[in-house]
Amino acid sequence: MLRIDVTFDLICPWCWIGKRHLTQALTLWEQASPQTAAQLQWHGVQLLPQLPPDGVPFEAFYLHRLGSAQAVRARQAQVLEAAQGAGLAINFPAMQVMPNTARAHRLLAGVRHTHASTHEALMERLFHAHFVEGRDIGDATTLVALAQACGVDADVAQQAVADGRPIETSIANPQAGVPHFVFNRRVSLSGAQPPHVLLGAMRQAQPLPHAEAL
Repeated sequence: MLRIDVTFDLICPWCWIGKRHLTQALTLWEQASPQTAAQLQWHGVQLLPQLPPDGVPFEAFYLHRLGSAQAVRARQAQVLEAAQGAGLAINFPAMQVMPNTARAHRLLAGVRHTHASTHEALMERLFHAHFVEGRDIGDATTLVALAQACGVDADVAQQAVADGRPIETSIANPQAGVPHFVFNRRVSLSGAQPPHVLLGAMRQAQPLPHAEAL
């Protein structure tokens, strides 16, 4: 078994890009090492826990964060180029709200326990809703609707979204940023690394064969 722990936040475009790169790396891994299954563990963290529950205007947030419209355009161009390379299309003009992701992470945590097979599909749906459709993934009603579209019972989704418990923290170093990947708890990488770099880390962390098999 190859355990992969991934720290992410849903408002981070590099996390969505890194998730797509990881999917590509896993395809290569399964082809090269079919005898060693990969087990993914997702750890949601909040990059901006200080945002109000209803979020803030997206454009104003980035103008304040980066200092000028020129800086915002440059950052978005960088993200768009990386996203295109990963097969993703990010629609910045559609994004009106920079959401607080606490409710979304609580939804994912609840779904992981009750609809485990749906967890990753819902995560992908939330990324797409935010970065392509410009939907407010901090809004409880929106989150429940997205969960239902993925096959999650409405009452389960509502209960998870309303859960007031703190967001789960990751086993990864919080100073490393997101996305952060840890392979078999001993090899780690930060950032939206290319698939071949992730694959190299998987090979480095791969359990050694038993002595009798050598």
